[in-house]
Amino acid sequence: MATQMPASVFSPRSGVFVIALSIATTVPLIWATTANAVSLRVKLACSRDYYALCSQFASDSPEVRQCMRAAGEKLSSRCINALVQEGEVSQAEVSHRASQLRQ
Repeated sequence: MATQMPASVFSPRSGVFVIALSIATTVPLIWATTANAVSLRVKLACSRDYYALCSQFASDSPEVRQCMRAAGEKLSSRCINALVQEGEVSQAEVSHRASQLRQ
């Protein structure tokens, strides 16, 4: 037979309540972070570019993605190749930007 816990266990002053609340607020943050996560391949290939150009932003933030896009022509070929392989940017976009720079 299941045993019921007294209501006082879940009162705002109890440790169980604090733990449950922290889990409830942390899980969505983890999901949000992993949804925007950059792959290890990209992190390794682009680490020098990141530190040289965009390190003022958190590595998995939307701002760093904007910064790296804005710095496109300054990115190393190693970084660009990793971004293409991971689907962060299309080869067509890379080719289009490169052709604009040659003009």
